[in-house]
Parts: sequence; structure tokens; C-alpha cells
Amino acid sequence: MSNQVILPRIMQVGADASKEIPAVLASLGCERPLIITDKMMVELGYAAAIETVLSENGLSGEVFDDTVPEPTVASIQAGVEKVRQGNYDAIIALGGGSPIDSAKAIAILGAYGGEMRDYKFPRIVNEAGLPIIAVPTTAGTGSEATRFTIITDETTDEKMLCVGIGFMPVAALVDYKLTLSVPARITADTGIDALTHAIEAYVSQKANPYSDSQALSAMKLIGPNLRKVYHEGSNEKAREAMMLGSTLAGIAFSNASVALVHGMSRPIGAAFHVPHGLSNAMLLPAVTEFSIPAAPSRYADCARAMGVATSSDSDDSANEKLLQELRALNDELEVPTPEQFGIKRETFFELMPTMAQQALASGSPGNNPRVPSPEQIIEIYRQLW
Repeated sequence: MSNQVILPRIMQVGADASKEIPAVLASLGCERPLIITDKMMVELGYAAAIETVLSENGLSGEVFDDTVPEPTVASIQAGVEKVRQGNYDAIIALGGGSPIDSAKAIAILGAYGGEMRDYKFPRIVNEAGLPIIAVPTTAGTGSEATRFTIITDETTDEKMLCVGIGFMPVAALVDYKLTLSVPARITADTGIDALTHAIEAYVSQKANPYSDSQALSAMKLIGPNLRKVYHEGSNEKAREAMMLGSTLAGIAFSNASVALVHGMSRPIGAAFHVPHGLSNAMLLPAVTEFSIPAAPSRYADCARAMGVATSSDSDDSANEKLLQELRALNDELEVPTPEQFGIKRETFFELMPTMAQQALASGSPGNNPRVPSPEQIIEIYRQLW
């Protein structure tokens, strides 16, 4: 049996990779890019830096900065209209996962029309939209190297997973220097998101030798450095390791799929507006404990790759150390429970059956080593409280 591997055509990794945008545009035969970003990237001067690099090379790029965290159907519509009315031949997606996810959706809807719901999974979107050059500014989602985007339908609070080669950026410019100013809270949330991607890709029922190699490499980079970047945001060596680890984790799950954590995380985010990485962090210890019995050797490999267990540890011992580490990580990185986040208990408990159904409908729990029933998902939600 063979496995298809899908990657960006161009990957530029390391310090100042973002300054290579003009060369990448030239290689693609493009010269009229639209920069899709958010207001924070404009405020921090990152969008202006891209504009400067473009102008120094005789190019110009308009900026669309109306993307929002956890993008919605409504939030991307103005971008779709801008693309449909403009004469752009490429998109530069600058920011964290939300601007990049927004850009992916805008590139497809701008080219083909329709509504986002038309493109949600199980439809596979292989049509090519406007070429995207992704420039991530957080070490988290790995969206610069994935064939996924997630857009919320605000009328139903459904986080729609959209899948296909059409959403894969043509180029990913992975410049860790853009993460040096990321605040500690976002650093923690995005870092645990990347760790979750790597672990879930490795234990996924769709895992393969290629995705395994990327996932293990990601865990080796993220495990020893996540605490460092949380406490020392200016630590360049740790930031570089996290940025590469995030991209490798993105490649891993893009080619193996995520599992139960992500399936359960999306409904929490949609219903209670919990940032994606944070809801993953809330779930990771409990879901890992639920899943270990079905893949003990796989989870033990994760513990060893992260550096919390050694080759002399038995699988049982390694897995106990993994659970201890995930709980300790949440404590040290101050990951709140749903209650501490400010969610009302009555509302959370009332919605648990609906969230369980939404989680299963996403398809991700079906990739988990231990596939849960709706009742088991509800029980894990209850444990989070």
C-alpha cells in the first residue's frame, strides 16, 4: 500500500525566510499579490515590512486586514469580494492560523464562488485557487503546510472542516524571527496545538512511515523547548526549534489526519469561543489517558521523542510519564479548565451531547486509536470541568 504525500511546492525555512517573497513570486510568475492578514500584524509592523520588501523589488501589494480569530463565513466574505473584484494573481497569507485559514478559503471562494458550506468535508477540494504564499507568525497551527482550513458557520456554530489539495499553500516561508514578539499566552496555546498535531498524527489510524518521521521529529523539537519559549520569549534558539517543530507537525497531520482531541476541540471553540490551541490543551491529557490502552507502544514512542522517557523505560512506565508531563505542562503554562475560562457550567453540561455529536460528525474521532462512543465523549467532556 502506498501513501500520497502533499507538501507546499516551495519551503523556505529559517531566519529572514519571509524576505524571500519577491523571489518566490517571480518563480511563480506572479506580480500582483494581495496580502491577507489581521490588524495585529499591521499594528506590529509585519505587514509594512512585507510591503517594503515588495517595493524594494518593484512590486506592490494591497493589504486586506479584516480577518478575525477563528474565522467565520461572514468574516471572510469581504476578502472574497476583494479577490473577485481585484486583479490579483497571488495571495500572501501573513499571520497565525486564522489569517492563513482565512486566506485558503478566500483563495478558493474568490476563484470559484459558491458558499463555504459547499466545500466542507466530505467533499475533497482539489481545484486550484489563487496561489498562496503562507508566512506564519506563530509556532502552532502548521497551516502553512496543510491541506485543511476550518471556517465557522456562525448561524449554526459549526466549525466546518474543509479538505483538499486546493487548500495547500504553494509556498511556505517559515521565519522564526516573526515569533519573537508573540506573547506568552499565545505562545503556550499555539505550542500545545503543535504538540497535539504531532502526537495525534503519530497515533492516528491513518499514520504512515512518512508522517511518522515528521511527527517524531516535531516532538523532539517541541518537547524540550515549549516551556523555554513560554518563559523566555526572546530565546531565539528555542523559538527556531518550535517554529520548525510546528511546521513538521503540520506536515505530519496533513498527511495522517488528526484524531479525537481535535474532534472534541472544535465544538468547544465554536460554542464558547475558546481559542483552538487552548481547547486542545484542555483536552490533551484526558484524551491521551482514554486512548493509551489502544496504542500503548505508540504513545510510549511519543514520551521518548519528547524526552520525558528513555529507551530503558517500559511502555507502561513511559506512558505514565507522558500523562504526568501533559498535566504538568498544562499547570506550568496556566491552561485553564472550562470553568476557569469563564464558561457557565449549566450551559457546558447542556451542550455536551450536541458537542459529542458534532465531534463524531467531523470524522476526526474515527482516526483515534480508540474510537469513542458518544457517551464516552460526553464523559471526557465532563472530566474537563
